[in-house]
Amino acid sequence: MIPKTKSEKSSQTAEGLDAGTRALGMIETKGLVACIVAADAMAKAANVVMTKRRAIGGGYMTIMVRGDVGVVRTALEAGSKAARLVGHVESVKMLPNPSLLIEELLPNTI
Repeated sequence: MIPKTKSEKSSQTAEGLDAGTRALGMIETKGLVACIVAADAMAKAANVVMTKRRAIGGGYMTIMVRGDVGVVRTALEAGSKAARLVGHVESVKMLPNPSLLIEELLPNTI
């Protein structure tokens, strides 16, 4: 077996996904209803993996998804638009290629 080069090792995550398919998308909302609406819209708009729903405190909720950069971008657009119709969206952010140094801090799957 041929050993992997350093660049091949760094393009792999703990999940076995290459760097192009491990984007992380996050939508932070005020309230649970807006968060659920955002999650529903994201799941319907793109083939993403729902990774985590987190209660931040003070009524703020964050929903996180993972997938290809393009599908995560599509999901975030659909999710934030839907959540704005029923509540307040505090922030929307995508990390297209999270550093492997913080990979352990990021959610895998629900």
